Amino acid sequence: MSGFDVKPLSTKTWPDFACLVERHDGVWGGCWCIIFHLQRNWKATPAQRRAEKQRRVREGRAHAALVYDGPRCIGWCQFGPITELPSIKLEQMYLEGLKRLPDWRITCFFVDREYRHRGVASTALKGALREIARLGGGTVESYPQDVEAHATSGSFLYNATTSMFERQGFRRGRQLGKNHYVLTKVVRKAPGAAKR
Repeated sequence: MSGFDVKPLSTKTWPDFACLVERHDGVWGGCWCIIFHLQRNWKATPAQRRAEKQRRVREGRAHAALVYDGPRCIGWCQFGPITELPSIKLEQMYLEGLKRLPDWRITCFFVDREYRHRGVASTALKGALREIARLGGGTVESYPQDVEAHATSGSFLYNATTSMFERQGFRRGRQLGKNHYVLTKVVRKAPGAAKR
């Protein structure tokens, strides 16, 4: 895993996550990785988003795989059950072709600007899948971009690339919009996994 460690987001790792977000001005204009938890029209200041995210972490309703280089948190992959992450981009198009909801969603990634292009997002995805297996497994879905045919700035790849997911065993499904796809993988429950 590129020499990096992965830990789950929890009250214990919250300060590390918060430090990473604060180093990057709240990430994406003060998002605090809360938007997919809520209805898309929720208006809030960055401080309110931070407080809401922290409350959800305390309550065990916010999951992420945090990537570390030594003691420093350098990236994450947010995941969770549908009840925890009800919103996604391109939602109307997604719902039009929906046959069955997955058990889990992976909604976003973020990598410290000093660590980009070093395998942090891929490490975060592996960590998220391990954590999903520990939490009982099931069908996992995400909505990354296909960047093979066109150049895209990494700052717009909030959900990473289709090729990264496909390298980790995800299968491409239907297209959403111009460049996004539904990618799916079934994750087996780990021995001794928690009951869902």
